[in-house]
Amino acid sequence: MLKQRIITAIVLLAFLLPALFYRSPEPFVALALLLIAAGAWEWGRLNGLGQPASLLTGLGCVGLCAASWALGWPARPLPQLWLPVGAAWVLLGAWLLRRGVPGWPGIAAPLRWAGGLLALWLAWLALAQARYIGVNFLLSVLVLVWVADIFAYFAGRALGGRFSRVRLAPSISPGKSWEGVWGGLAGVLVLALAWRWADAAWALEVPSLYTRLGQKGLGLMLLAALFMGAMSVVGDLVESLIKRSAGVKDSSGLLPGHGGVLDRVDALLPTLPLAMMLSTI
Repeated sequence: MLKQRIITAIVLLAFLLPALFYRSPEPFVALALLLIAAGAWEWGRLNGLGQPASLLTGLGCVGLCAASWALGWPARPLPQLWLPVGAAWVLLGAWLLRRGVPGWPGIAAPLRWAGGLLALWLAWLALAQARYIGVNFLLSVLVLVWVADIFAYFAGRALGGRFSRVRLAPSISPGKSWEGVWGGLAGVLVLALAWRWADAAWALEVPSLYTRLGQKGLGLMLLAALFMGAMSVVGDLVESLIKRSAGVKDSSGLLPGHGGVLDRVDALLPTLPLAMMLSTI
């Protein structure tokens, strides 16, 4: 399993890194579109659709992304879009987790399907906008999610259950602990402070999300980092809830050793739109 994970990661990085650092955003945005389309295909399968309908779901996602790209949306700010999208993620995420696994089948199937498709499209659009702003800005968002996940894993392994006897969401993801969440949020705070310092020390042309927020106050920057770290946990739990309802461990086997695309981007689905919302307030 570990060997598979490493090989898959190397292959992905061989495509993603050159595209990410290419002088123009288009190659990375196009590659991200393909990955999101694969995630949409997985979404169709998680909703019990057959292969043809799942493929049409992927094509529908491509159509939404391509249309917004043709309209020039990735290259211009859309604060009027990101504010309601961010609010929807907070409210609907909390509502879904409160209902738990039994509540998911109670939502009308067409509504579930359309909601997931919109979430994938909006995540792609936010990712594209972040790349158009600059690599430093985009990485400051992506690394936040990765740091939150890594710190949560090690804090959970070392401290899970020592300070809180209640698990984070036992019916959704039994392995997650509150200690893991606290460790992840601590890592996010360290990252935000370090990245803001690096921006200033290296005089980077494109500021990170943390420098943008820090211009409005250190407290706001830290609160925003904590908020995004917490919402990355929400994204992870929502996908776990849906997979548990569907009776599957992974969203697919597209990425050997890693599961599917949705398994890799679940925490980014709310975080990317929220980053664009916070950067425009």
